[in-house]
Amino acid sequence: MTTAPSTAASTAPAAPPAPPGPPTPPQGSRVWAALQPILLRLHFYAGILVGPFLVVAATTGLLYTLAPTIERVAYRDLLVVEQEGGTVAPLSAQVAAARAAHPEGTISVVEVAGDPAATTRVTLAVDGLPDGAARTVFVDPYTAQVAGDSLTYGAWLPVREWIETLHSSLHLGTYGTLYSELAASWLGVVVLGGVAMWVARAVRRRRTARALLVPERGRPGRRRTLSWHGVVGVLAATGLLVLSVTGLTWSELAGARIGDLRAALSAPGPELDTSLTGGYDADADPHAEHGSAAAGIEDHYLDHGASWDGLTAAAAAQGLEAPYTIAPPASHHETWTVTESATTWPMDNDAIAVHGYSGDVLDRVDFEDEPLPAKLTSWGIYFHLGMLFGLPNLLFLAATAVGLVVLVVLGYRMWWQRRPTRQAGRGPGPTYGRGALRRAPLWLTLALFAVAGVVASYVPLFGLTLVAFLVVDVALGLRARLRTRA
Repeated sequence: MTTAPSTAASTAPAAPPAPPGPPTPPQGSRVWAALQPILLRLHFYAGILVGPFLVVAATTGLLYTLAPTIERVAYRDLLVVEQEGGTVAPLSAQVAAARAAHPEGTISVVEVAGDPAATTRVTLAVDGLPDGAARTVFVDPYTAQVAGDSLTYGAWLPVREWIETLHSSLHLGTYGTLYSELAASWLGVVVLGGVAMWVARAVRRRRTARALLVPERGRPGRRRTLSWHGVVGVLAATGLLVLSVTGLTWSELAGARIGDLRAALSAPGPELDTSLTGGYDADADPHAEHGSAAAGIEDHYLDHGASWDGLTAAAAAQGLEAPYTIAPPASHHETWTVTESATTWPMDNDAIAVHGYSGDVLDRVDFEDEPLPAKLTSWGIYFHLGMLFGLPNLLFLAATAVGLVVLVVLGYRMWWQRRPTRQAGRGPGPTYGRGALRRAPLWLTLALFAVAGVVASYVPLFGLTLVAFLVVDVALGLRARLRTRA
């Protein structure tokens, strides 16, 4: 007697359930999986093509951090008094000594130093000097003796001006400034993309936060280089982003657009009224109608009325503290101005308009009344110049510049380490594969192009070079496709 098949089947153990399929990745992971190849390719191309500009900007910027020390050593006889202390001579006596030694031109500004060891500067507008240059006479404020004179460019003497021009334009004029603007335009994009990929790599590998700041040990070859590249990038990211933004604020092309954006986002700040049209008694000043409205007024007019000592008295009465600059009027129908000129933190650069005959203060603008975007711009510029926090500011900029050079060198080294070692030739490694944009969701591609368009509208060199990258990349892709078909 045989057993029915149905009975055997009923006594057999039940089959185990099928294993579940792989979990569906969350939406954020899918977005990053599509975005990461795009960022990697953009980071790679920008690093390779803009890297040389970044290195030049970093090395010249590193030299600029030494400029204040070089200037102080090279021009110590002009900048530092022989003996500090004692009674300060009246400003009128100091200006008179400067004019006796250099009667040419007209006085454009006098700077009263806040440092008791520093000389007073009397700057003259003189014909025949190089563009942007003036002649400055340095006077000992205690003895009213002239220490010497030099060409100056704003507040800088020739050596510092030469170093700054090297950093900003390589001494190539307006076209030379485009190199530094190109570097600043791409620096923020490269840094943000690199930090995003380094953090995502740590999250994917379930690494601790410490791994973001400590290089991996025992990793040979390219992985070790990548580890150092990522760590240095994270450590230098804040400084690099600040330098990128502040460098663009006074750049050739992007500066004006950023200024317009700043003006659109905030109310206009108060402006000092320097006109004498309201409430001015012309009969009280016998010199009021003399001369013309051309820039620069004769000394006999400047010595009339309140003059230099009256301006210092007005500044003291208004609570202004040195360093401050005293600027004579550009015409006989304008006021004198006294403006605090501190470049270190905290800044409180107030300004007053003073009647040149009576010495009355006609208008005042306080720095605290400036809109926040204007304050941020001032702080950012002085930080970029290494002035805002003194020596710590310069050391931070120097470390950031060194970090940028290291990042670019490590990036090129990784490219070299990706080269195929089993093939003939000594060229660098290959580029990253194409097709990331085609594989990405349409909405992500449109969003990236929209963001790039907005950024390019304010940073034109970024947009122009990005289009150039895309054209070159498409051309190389078509060339490779034709070679494959052949």
